[in-house]
Amino acid sequence: MTTEDSAGALGQADGERPGRGGGVRFARRLADSPEIGIIVALAVAVVVFTSINPLFLSVSDLQNPLGVDLAGFGILAIGESFVIITGGIDLSVGSLTAFFVVASAWLNVSAHIPVAFAFLLTILAGAAWGLWHAFWITRLGIAPFVITLVTFIFAAGADEALAPNPITVSSPAFLAVVGSTVAGVPIAVIIFIVIALLSWFFLERTYLGRQVYAVGGSTEAARLAGIPTNRRIVLAYVVSGCCAAIAGIIVASRLTSGTADSVTGYELIAIASAVIGGVSLIGGQGRIIGVVAGAALLVALRDGLVTVNVNAYYQSMVVGVVLFLAVVLDALRTRSRKRSGARVGLEVGREPAGGLARMLGGGKR
Repeated sequence: MTTEDSAGALGQADGERPGRGGGVRFARRLADSPEIGIIVALAVAVVVFTSINPLFLSVSDLQNPLGVDLAGFGILAIGESFVIITGGIDLSVGSLTAFFVVASAWLNVSAHIPVAFAFLLTILAGAAWGLWHAFWITRLGIAPFVITLVTFIFAAGADEALAPNPITVSSPAFLAVVGSTVAGVPIAVIIFIVIALLSWFFLERTYLGRQVYAVGGSTEAARLAGIPTNRRIVLAYVVSGCCAAIAGIIVASRLTSGTADSVTGYELIAIASAVIGGVSLIGGQGRIIGVVAGAALLVALRDGLVTVNVNAYYQSMVVGVVLFLAVVLDALRTRSRKRSGARVGLEVGREPAGGLARMLGGGKR
């Protein structure tokens, strides 16, 4: 018996009419879907800010800053969501983004490396940082919070050491990441769309992607099912590091320079975008479409508050309040799912934990 059949049987047992069962279940799915709520909130924010300032959704504003900001924050949030889905956290993405802003400019300008190779080396460096985090987490059992906090502090000084003074970027190819468009869409936004689509396909349509969810749902159950849990955790942190590197390249192109401390608080926005979009902090849950919607909402709030001349301090307060509400909703959703899962398991004999892991692992022990 499948989960939906079990839920349907329980609904009929509780007095639901068979003809209404499908509609009721559909309504419940909508109510339980964080993506729907975020999209509605995004639409409301856009309508409000546009009514106050009609230029908020102008073509130029959609291209830059709205589009470019969404590309940077969205890519960073996608990388963070991979880590959170496995049950971890990456606090280093903000400092790493600032470091890669400087590193990408330094490689191209100071080291005289062609733009394409400078970008490639920057992304490889991001992957190396991800491997560094995953090594200590999987081999020595160091908490993700601790090891990524160490990198957060280290990278905050490393960018200053690498470039005490701003490094001016003048290469047309480097600046084209933000300055050039394809059919009116900035290249940075196209990169973001491609990364979002690839991430969605990987997580929701591939065997390895479902294993990532299984690791976050129950690491022990996934391990007993034969899933290489450490490898999936390594994959998540490597993706996060690469996304931080790509975000750094986009910021450097937008600023036309590699400047230390060029970004602050990006790690909070990345985590907030993921959580607001429905990625559970306990792991095992979340969708890329929700992460993209969460990032879009935060960018709309951030840039919208700027257009109505709200003080920067209040902007940070708004992001904090939104993150608080997202965490509370995540806790409520988690509690609701645990209760419904336990009820289904008791009523129809379905084991609530480890089923996905066993299915993906082929039943190995």
